Amino acid sequence: MSVARITTINFKSKEDADKSIKDYSEKAPSEFPEAEQLLQIRASDTTVMAISLYADNDAMERASAARAKRMSNNEKTFDVVDTKTGEVTLNHKN
Repeated sequence: MSVARITTINFKSKEDADKSIKDYSEKAPSEFPEAEQLLQIRASDTTVMAISLYADNDAMERASAARAKRMSNNEKTFDVVDTKTGEVTLNHKN
């Protein structure tokens, strides 16, 4: 079964969140080519969740450098970042 990385970011402002959503939507598919699925959810004006699914831990690890670069480039806009990883136990699609 796949593995997931779930990152929740609370931005310092709505404008920071807006900019990040646009940038991630445009660039993430090419930055994370091994991702089986990329989801981005706006939970509030300043809270965004990014969920990335990978075939296995090795694939997720190979994406770590691109993730670190993206996070570093935007860290001044973050208030709080929480990241969890785990095994995907259900991935239902209609």
